[in-house]
Amino acid sequence: MKDSYSQHAVTDWVMDKCESWREHYESNYVDKHQEYYRLWRGIWDSSDSLRQSERSKIISPALQQAVESSVAEVEEATFGRGKWFDIHDDHKDQDDSDIAYLRTQLEEDFKYTKTRKEVAECILNSAVYGTGIAEIVLEEVKEMKPATQPLLEGELEAVGVTVEDRFVVKLRSVLPQNFLIDPSATSIDSALGVAIDSFVPIHQVHQDIAKGYYFDVDIETAASDYELEATPELNAYTDDKVRLTKYYGLVPSDLFHEAMESELEEGEELIKLTEEEEEDEDKENTYVEAVIVIANGGQLLKIEKNPYMMGDRPVVAFPWDVVPSSFWGRGVCEKGYNSQKALDTELRARIDALALTIHPMMAIDATRLPRGMKPEIRPGKILLTNGNPSEVLRPFNFGALDQTSFAQTSMLQQMVQQATGAVDTASLSSMAGSEGTAAGLSMSLGALIKRHKRTLINFQELFLLPMVQKTAWRYMQFDPENYPIKDFKFVASSSLGIIAREYEVTQLVQLLQTMQQDSPMYPMLIESILENMNISNREELIGRMKQSQEPNPEAQQKQQMQMQVQMAKEQATAAALNAQAAEANERANKYKSEVELAEYEAQTNRIKALSTNLKEGDGDDKEFERRIKTAELLIKEKAIDAKASARSPREGVLTASQSPIQQQGMATDVNTDGNQENSGTNQRGF
Repeated sequence: MKDSYSQHAVTDWVMDKCESWREHYESNYVDKHQEYYRLWRGIWDSSDSLRQSERSKIISPALQQAVESSVAEVEEATFGRGKWFDIHDDHKDQDDSDIAYLRTQLEEDFKYTKTRKEVAECILNSAVYGTGIAEIVLEEVKEMKPATQPLLEGELEAVGVTVEDRFVVKLRSVLPQNFLIDPSATSIDSALGVAIDSFVPIHQVHQDIAKGYYFDVDIETAASDYELEATPELNAYTDDKVRLTKYYGLVPSDLFHEAMESELEEGEELIKLTEEEEEDEDKENTYVEAVIVIANGGQLLKIEKNPYMMGDRPVVAFPWDVVPSSFWGRGVCEKGYNSQKALDTELRARIDALALTIHPMMAIDATRLPRGMKPEIRPGKILLTNGNPSEVLRPFNFGALDQTSFAQTSMLQQMVQQATGAVDTASLSSMAGSEGTAAGLSMSLGALIKRHKRTLINFQELFLLPMVQKTAWRYMQFDPENYPIKDFKFVASSSLGIIAREYEVTQLVQLLQTMQQDSPMYPMLIESILENMNISNREELIGRMKQSQEPNPEAQQKQQMQMQVQMAKEQATAAALNAQAAEANERANKYKSEVELAEYEAQTNRIKALSTNLKEGDGDDKEFERRIKTAELLIKEKAIDAKASARSPREGVLTASQSPIQQQGMATDVNTDGNQENSGTNQRGF
């Protein structure tokens, strides 16, 4: 039989912890969170007024704009490119087909469970309250798919659906008032435990009991609790709901084992451990990581050890801005709280003053009015007076409204933007200065982008990547047919936000103007600009541009043929030039040969001249030999003169007219015969 005392022991321990944690949250955070929620929604409450004399209930939209702008920046940076996470494998594994399959399967399951919507809601909660929290829930669903079935041996075909049971992992956003954590902890893993305390429809609990997820106990409708409602400004619905407390954390081992034994049915036995094993377990495991579900604060629906193979807790959370040594973060509403309150007070005071300066009032002498008359002012009303109306009645007002208050509202609105870091493009020039130069805009945008990056890093490392990793672990454990069990590394594929993209596009356009279109960097800059533009056919334009840059086989073949023709032309030109050079060399050699032949003929003529006009006898022979020697000396002298022509005349080389040998020969010719005619003949021969 079941032991209700053991059940109450563990239930009371969990609920005591949860109640103490709730007291800490309510005493420190609940009032602030509710006011942040009202400022974001634009809901007026009397406790939000700073002056008792306020009559106006207006709330400035400055903080609302800051929240929405900041959330849009993070969402655009996360989901702006479609693929918002990636998977890396071990560097030793060269086959990446399993990674591509797992990425595609995860993307399909995230779309099926609408995970992106829940992630966006967590980002919004973080901006409003300071912390975004989500629970990872495992559910078994019936997946229906259209299908056909052959009938009558294939002659007919029946059209219908196929139903498949499968596990899916869903993400559920959790509001701060529904989340409880150990106050001394700074993260979910370091806490003793965490709890999700919220109202759920009673039919969901009945369905889970029928499926065997919860113990078979009688569930009653829970009492209403204003602090747990998701919309506290509305009247709470009190029917058909159950207060469900899900506890994920450590439980004393003795209480856990007693509760598990009390839940055994008749005929079941708990696996007994030996005395040594029990002592070792008591020493090592003072606490047990467990999952406990309690209904309406006292009925135990479920208790078991952590069923997940990695032993992790199915809760993820991240702060918008980190508060040191605290789990709860600092959101956009908290940053702009003081500026928003001052702005609302200024606007309400101005509107209250307008009622006194614009609407007509009348000063009346009460002693001259008829008894029982109501002094109301409206069009067409007749006022009866005892005496001259100009003396009894007089229009009255409190003067004109001061225009400085209107200028103060714009300054306060700018303070909200400075405090939160959320600003639209139209107000960038005012933030950068009166001139609004490019350098001032760059400095302002740089500061804004840095603040958004801080939030984006917190979101990716503390929420997005752990959520994707835990989801993959659940699928690997409960759906191993579709998910291979491997140690994958998940990486967030975030990009730039909207403002950061506009800033980068501006810089790229300025850089593009400094380049020529034939530069190799020009297409790369065009592609970067298209990637940062938020247009519907961005991917198509990028694809066409890449396709245009790829070489066409026909064009490439034609280009190769043109190159071959060009090379042939160059080779023919080179051959023609070589032939011309060879022809010139041959011509030069010919001219040289002709010169040598002319010199040879000249020498022959000289010899003939020497041999002419000689008489027979010894004297003529001697004269002939003498002339031969003289001719040889002249030939050698000519060769020396030819070599000396290449050198400078400063070297002292004598020309033919200055040669002493030639002069001596001429003198010898004259003195030998004493015949003036022979001498002249010899001179003509030389």
